[in-house]
Amino acid sequence: MPRFKQKLADPETRVTSVLCTIPSPIIPQALAASGIDSVIIDMEHGAIDHAAAHAMIAATAGTDCAPLVRVAENDTVLVKRVLDLGAEGIVFPMIRTVEDARSAVASLKYAPEGTRGFGPFIAQSRWQTTLAGYPAQEQDQLICCLLVETAEAVQHIEEICKVPGIDLLIPAQFDLSTDLGVMGQFDHPTFQAALSRVEAAAKAADIPLGNVALDAEKAAALFARGYRHIAHFDVLWLREKAADMQSWCGLDN
Repeated sequence: MPRFKQKLADPETRVTSVLCTIPSPIIPQALAASGIDSVIIDMEHGAIDHAAAHAMIAATAGTDCAPLVRVAENDTVLVKRVLDLGAEGIVFPMIRTVEDARSAVASLKYAPEGTRGFGPFIAQSRWQTTLAGYPAQEQDQLICCLLVETAEAVQHIEEICKVPGIDLLIPAQFDLSTDLGVMGQFDHPTFQAALSRVEAAAKAADIPLGNVALDAEKAAALFARGYRHIAHFDVLWLREKAADMQSWCGLDN
């Protein structure tokens, strides 16, 4: 099977992710067994520390599920730590400028191309390579995903999309609508104009687009709009299915 980077690069392939906020390796293990393309281990908003993140990354071994990590901020130290735990890529929050995008891309690569410090002592085992062999085998497979979450990012989106090395672009609708002053109003003209600008810039730069799809109808609408990546949330699925089960108790009333 192709790695996640190859799936994203194939314009005919649609891919899936689940954002994992629950600090347990059981969650990504079960998701990976389902055939899902990737998990995003959430260290920005989730209850996940580095020990839990390592266990969750390791739980995907032996499957085609790519373990990505959403870091708390665009910081080379945070990126280095989770890549050294074996992450296959990084989801970068709050990208605002071209400089932010360049910094994100550079943090995934060793010198002379980038700024990543060397120390994949744990990652070498996750990817079944040697310490010295890890860079040659894994560096070019790492995913750089940028979240567009602010009005400033939209203003710079055409230039951001010209930065080489971006594998996936996700307009984060709640943060973006909030920063635009129309929180949760996804049909609002201001939000729709910003979204259309992001979509156009990504299309012009041939960068795959991703977004949240909480049901099949939303997924179909995104695919029709040119998106190729859809995502859901572990904790929302859990709550939704539990509420659904609770509703069964009143079926004969």
